[in-house]
Amino acid sequence: MTAKHSEAFIEQALVKVYSRGDRTIKSIAEDLNVNLHTLKYWMNNKTVTKSGVSATREKRPQDWTVAEQFAALQETHGLFGDALQAWCRERGLFAHHLTSWKTAFCADGKESASDVREMRTLKDEIVKLKRDVMRKDKALAEAAALLILQKKFRALWEGEE
Repeated sequence: MTAKHSEAFIEQALVKVYSRGDRTIKSIAEDLNVNLHTLKYWMNNKTVTKSGVSATREKRPQDWTVAEQFAALQETHGLFGDALQAWCRERGLFAHHLTSWKTAFCADGKESASDVREMRTLKDEIVKLKRDVMRKDKALAEAAALLILQKKFRALWEGEE
């Protein structure tokens, strides 16, 4: 049977853990009569602000999906300065994350002429290298066949003597 703990209890427990000094987390878990792993789970999934109120930990910028990134770009489209910074603080982001996401979205659909030319030359080079490998493969197979025939010929003539 699992014990359900209230949010207030979890907040107080986390405040105790983060202000423990040189005590161990295990000793605090024993004092609170809570499993050590439960307390560590709370530590991983909640953060405590300076006032002691807990807030769920924000996702890291690299954990955002493409759809979430696009929605964030739509929400912040008209925001500048302090309003943008406040929006970013609420979600645990920096403005440079938004700009990098925007450049990534803009770069996906557009390829410059130099990129297209470079891709074409690389594809041509790949085709040429594949042809070269095929030619050398055939030459190697022919040389191996000639060596085998030469050995058989020698074995045949040496056997007659």
